[in-house]
Amino acid sequence: MVPLVILIAPLLGGVSSLLFKKDARVAWISVAANAFVLAASIWLAFHVVTRGVVSGAGGLLRVDALSAFMVIVIGAISLMASWLGISTMAHEVESNPHQQAHRATYGVLVQLFIFAMLLAVLAANVAVMWVAVEATTVVTTFLVGHHRTKGALEASWKYIVICSVGIALAFFGTVLVYLCALRVGGHSAAALNWTSLISVARHLDPSVMRLGFGLVVLGYGTKVGLVPMHSWLPDAHSQAPAPISALMSGVLITVAFYAILRFKAIVDLAVGPNFSRTLLVIVALLSLALAASLLITQHDYKRMLAYHSIEHMGLIALGAAAGIPLAIAAVLLHILGHGLAKSILFLASGEIMAAEGTTEISEVHALLERRPVLGGVFGVGLIALLGLPPFSLFSSELLMARAEFQVGLGWAAIASIVAMVVIFFAVVGHARHMLLGSNISNEVLNRPPNWVSGPLVSGLVILALIGVLAWPLSSLLNAAAHVVTT
Repeated sequence: MVPLVILIAPLLGGVSSLLFKKDARVAWISVAANAFVLAASIWLAFHVVTRGVVSGAGGLLRVDALSAFMVIVIGAISLMASWLGISTMAHEVESNPHQQAHRATYGVLVQLFIFAMLLAVLAANVAVMWVAVEATTVVTTFLVGHHRTKGALEASWKYIVICSVGIALAFFGTVLVYLCALRVGGHSAAALNWTSLISVARHLDPSVMRLGFGLVVLGYGTKVGLVPMHSWLPDAHSQAPAPISALMSGVLITVAFYAILRFKAIVDLAVGPNFSRTLLVIVALLSLALAASLLITQHDYKRMLAYHSIEHMGLIALGAAAGIPLAIAAVLLHILGHGLAKSILFLASGEIMAAEGTTEISEVHALLERRPVLGGVFGVGLIALLGLPPFSLFSSELLMARAEFQVGLGWAAIASIVAMVVIFFAVVGHARHMLLGSNISNEVLNRPPNWVSGPLVSGLVILALIGVLAWPLSSLLNAAAHVVTT
């Protein structure tokens, strides 16, 4: 019952936006709906850890520890994005009154986006998961093109073309897995259920499963932003409204990686861990190398954050390649930490763009002096994203590196550290220009209201607390890790 209620909540927020589209205050209903999702997900996670798997909707929905963890990530980031989305839309309407007509459409699409991501991680069946991920592609295409500028429309077309190709490849991979399950006697109606696939995994055809997993990694890896299907990511994130960039970079790409983790658990039982390890190491190191090379010369701070997502997805893929429970627990902790940090930064970047009127790094300076709250949030957010203590990304990166050395991937861990050092100095150089310097214009300080800065500051505090006190999540992380490594 609870999984179904969690799915319904964002839909109610979308319906309210449609029914009361002339009232800007209706957006707070969506905020309340997403707050409910977060609260319910925490209860659900506690229930799963203490009492076991929860099912719903006649078996179509299934929540284990991994699903419950991902629902928490979606709920937390959706709450921040919908909250700050009110400010974003107010800025847009103020600068362009014609945007008022699109406010309701935006509200409906955002809630549909959240619904599709929740369905992807709650589905008991890989086919339903695929449909949900494809639905996110359709919905976010309209959200990427929300501003209706030439750049936004080009980015939305690029996004849907590349991601549709990727999702098609993931579909072919899913079909191959389905055919393998049928050949070993699986019932056609349930052959694509997670439990059915895990139960017959050791009997699946190894050759077909290798091909299927290769297509799955390439297909869902497109949505993740892994090389070589990454090129949509910087364009889409730089053109989308800040809350949409936060949702896409903070949670959508990790929802797609969730799909890879699910298939990895099956493939490792079918062919052993070496195949998935080799494949994930290759895409991880290529992604890290690409991010490092492009971040050095970046001139747009939203694109800088987008390329930083490619780096972190590379780190997550490398951690998943290690495959042991410690590595998977660290990967999941990194997913949460990256999601919070990146969402905070994209939401802060939206406020910076509204205040400064540009996304060019060279045209933004002395933020700490001119806009201390906003500059402080952005600066501390970058510290968190770069993996410095006490934030949780420091802990997760350290644990992933430890796991990689344990399984003989120390050389890959060292290569990733080299890329991270290059990225660190590149990002610090860009941040120094934006945050430091003197207020030559003597501009009057512009402080965001508390209801805008509050969620961002709270998110940073939570990131620090998770980094110092991981115990509230340890049981859930360990249980989720064993779902992948069973």
